[in-house]
Amino acid sequence: MSKRDRYKRLISVLSAFMLLAMLTAIFGFVWYRYYSAKIVLPFYRRGNWVLIAIYAIMVAVFFKAYGGFKLGYLKKTDMFYSQLISIACVDIITYFLVSLIGRDFMGGMPIFFMTLADFVFLAFWTFVSGKVYFMIYPPRRLMILYGSHQAAALVLKMSERVDKYMICESVSVNEDTEKIQELILKYEGVIICDIPAEMRNNYLKFCFENSVRAYIAPKISDIIIRGADDIRLFDTPLLLCRNYGLDFEQRLIKRLFDIVFTLITLVIAAPFMIVSAIAIKLCDGGPVLYRQTRLTLDGREFQLYKFRSMIVNAEKEGKPQLCTDDDSRITPVGRFLRKCRLDELPQLFNILKGDMSVVGPRPERPELADEYKKDMPEFGYRLKVKAGLTGYAQVTGVYDTSPYDKLKMDLMYIENYSFRMDLQIILMTIKTMFFPGKTNAETEEGILTDQQKRG
Repeated sequence: MSKRDRYKRLISVLSAFMLLAMLTAIFGFVWYRYYSAKIVLPFYRRGNWVLIAIYAIMVAVFFKAYGGFKLGYLKKTDMFYSQLISIACVDIITYFLVSLIGRDFMGGMPIFFMTLADFVFLAFWTFVSGKVYFMIYPPRRLMILYGSHQAAALVLKMSERVDKYMICESVSVNEDTEKIQELILKYEGVIICDIPAEMRNNYLKFCFENSVRAYIAPKISDIIIRGADDIRLFDTPLLLCRNYGLDFEQRLIKRLFDIVFTLITLVIAAPFMIVSAIAIKLCDGGPVLYRQTRLTLDGREFQLYKFRSMIVNAEKEGKPQLCTDDDSRITPVGRFLRKCRLDELPQLFNILKGDMSVVGPRPERPELADEYKKDMPEFGYRLKVKAGLTGYAQVTGVYDTSPYDKLKMDLMYIENYSFRMDLQIILMTIKTMFFPGKTNAETEEGILTDQQKRG
């Protein structure tokens, strides 16, 4: 580890603290200037401090959930979008909190202009801190050790982050071992992609011995192992892979949350659903809803509901056809609904029926699942939990992420499930609705559990 790398975490923490302090100071000014003296029973000094502290805590929680503190990990645009939605949520909650304290709907303009000031400050902060950070920490010089053509897709994705990774050399695993080891030592890290397990283990041990950073594209078995529990049989350490999905307590808590969350969401989403239904009907006069057979827990089939986003009889031949981002079958209204994920809202009724959960692997069609299993026999592993309205693959992947990569992300969710993880995926889904685009943040590390990070 270089001397600079030793202080990377410290720099990130200091940056987060300064950002939090500045946003809190802006609120403190607005509170004292426009609200403190206008409430029915003005606070003494400590009461004001408590309210300002509550604001700081809310900012910290939302920024943590959305990745607003991920300086150096996310793209500057992704981090900025995360910060915008975080501060908007905090300021909206703060307005209602201030009104509750004041026992009346307080004037909203100070909060509105405070939010605008926050946006301007965040734009300036993201630009300047990003420049300074990448001056201190330029892109890492890496080499890739590959065993098949599949490495090309990974190289292409990493090349999109020229601010973070610089792939200087590609080496086939068929090269001489000593030559590969010499090349590894020339660079700051190595990407190990799709090579035989025994060879991968040897090179990983070599990297560990020489303190060289290693990026590894995991196999399905790696993801299962990462979800294992550490146990000990006398003096022998063991890894226990339970392999049955969620236990009874987890399923019970998840089901109760699904019901409560769905009922609340239906009330909030009702106006959007009504407008969407009217727009679909006015567009071409066809049916509003679309029903389709999908798979859920243990391979059980159910009828999934969606707002129709394609032309009527989009699959004339009766065969399933994968939809692409620029598919000509998508209607103008449907394109907007898909972009903002509004076409999925009728699935809230599937959740109430018990066919789906709020968070889980997206439900697949039986015909397509059978096709995937021909190349990926493990595709059925994702059916160890209920299908979800949103999922880990949806908030961390892209629209055209390969089925194999989606499978790996779904298994990461299953093997590392927690209630906290569900909440963070829901928050990230809201961000995706407000800031849709081709890519989501490719390193949304805040969603990972502590166990994943240790793995």
